[in-house]
Amino acid sequence: MNKLESIKLDVSFLREGDAFVAHSPALDLSTCGDTLEEAKQRFAEIVQIFFAELKKMGTTGKVLADLGWQKKRGSFLPPVIVAQELTLEGI
Repeated sequence: MNKLESIKLDVSFLREGDAFVAHSPALDLSTCGDTLEEAKQRFAEIVQIFFAELKKMGTTGKVLADLGWQKKRGSFLPPVIVAQELTLEGI
């Protein structure tokens, strides 16, 4: 069976005007909230919905593979951000 146990995802939290945006490149999912805590809570909810829908449609393995996840010993592992830089070249 394909397992998705407790996984750790890289999630970026950005402030855009009065809103806080949560984004995970590993799932290509984003959501927002009026506060950082609300953005975190909504992100947790959207991840649960995302995986529930994948399971319901039977497409978990394909979608995760398309997103760059690796399957090892029956578990899926998300891609890991290895660097994040701010570049201002060409501005």
